[in-house]
Amino acid sequence: MEELSKIDRQNNEEGPNAKNEPNVSGSPNAVEVPNVSEDQSTMADFMDEIEKSMRKVSKDDILKGTIIEANEGEILVNINHTSDGIITKEEMTDDFDYQAGDDISVLVLNPHDHEGNVLLSHKSAEELVGWEELEEAFDQNKKIKVKVTEVVKGGVAATYRNVRCFIPGSLLSYRFVEDMSTYVGKELEVVVEDFDKEKKRAVLSRKAIEEVERQGMKKELMGQLKVGEMRQGVVTKLMKFGAFVDLGGVEGLIYLDDLAWHRVNDPSEVVSEGDQVTVFVAKIDRKNNKISLVLKNVEEDPWKGAADYYRVDDLISGTVVRLTDFGAFVEVEAGIEGLVHISEISSERIRKASDILKAGDLIKAVVLSIDEKEKRLSLSIKDAEGQGEEAASLVQEEQTNTLGDKFGDKFKDFFKK
Repeated sequence: MEELSKIDRQNNEEGPNAKNEPNVSGSPNAVEVPNVSEDQSTMADFMDEIEKSMRKVSKDDILKGTIIEANEGEILVNINHTSDGIITKEEMTDDFDYQAGDDISVLVLNPHDHEGNVLLSHKSAEELVGWEELEEAFDQNKKIKVKVTEVVKGGVAATYRNVRCFIPGSLLSYRFVEDMSTYVGKELEVVVEDFDKEKKRAVLSRKAIEEVERQGMKKELMGQLKVGEMRQGVVTKLMKFGAFVDLGGVEGLIYLDDLAWHRVNDPSEVVSEGDQVTVFVAKIDRKNNKISLVLKNVEEDPWKGAADYYRVDDLISGTVVRLTDFGAFVEVEAGIEGLVHISEISSERIRKASDILKAGDLIKAVVLSIDEKEKRLSLSIKDAEGQGEEAASLVQEEQTNTLGDKFGDKFKDFFKK
């Protein structure tokens, strides 16, 4: 009570206008007063740190930024500056998929426009960066991905980061490309074949990539292939002597005679480039990496049983399909041809088969010999000469004799009457 009285007396003595001085005695009832100068210093330091963390930008700077918002009219980009950057529609890259959160390269066009914005160009930055990366890819033989945009004279045009490049038709693939328009719109992995930044020239090659890939596939496939097995393939090229088929890394050849059992004069009669085919592996030359293929169905061999059907001295019919210096080939049925040697064409001496025969002639011939295993049939036209007439005479004579023998006496009695 005595303490309270002392406090009351003190308050009464100081009066209502007495100032509340801060208690610095360390008493629990002391009131803390903020250090204003210290707070101001901390805020200044904080603002200074923010200022230092912000990127200073100048015209023509190439920066990395993150897309904040994207629409058809403009792109808003965070470039770590006091103001965000803006890419107008005119400065966007064609066919680029702008998505919020993606990082992109930009070129500063104007660091402070009249509205305080930082104007940026994406297409210009893409081109500048593109040339630098193309040069690096050329020097280091690195692979890059490009998009084919159109067919041009001698090849196709492709784009890499807004840089227009050229792929010659001869470097578009390891094989000849007849219709280059099929590549338009496709993304290809390529290498830089030739480069000149000053002349703005970048020549690319897809062929180089394919050849390396095929070497690995070829080695693996050659180790797997077996004679006698069936394989799927694609016809890649037609030649006068046959058709080439890609088995998936290695090519095999189907010779003309192995395309079908009937005579084929040109492979285009049976297949076309791009056709999917099932082939029979007939022969493998691993040393020279050569594969012989057969398209015709080996199980439908018309020569099977031919020796039982065609016998020596049989008179048969056929069609002349090919003339040579040494004779004529005659097709007696689909898949079976016989040779008429020049000495067996006529009983008269001739210099060449074409003196008497031509392709397409229908002839009759006598079987001289047949070898089913070797698929060889020897014929003679001269031995067949007159056999048709002789056979007809024999038939007529037999018919006449039979009629006379059977009805002779009856006719004799009839005439007597």
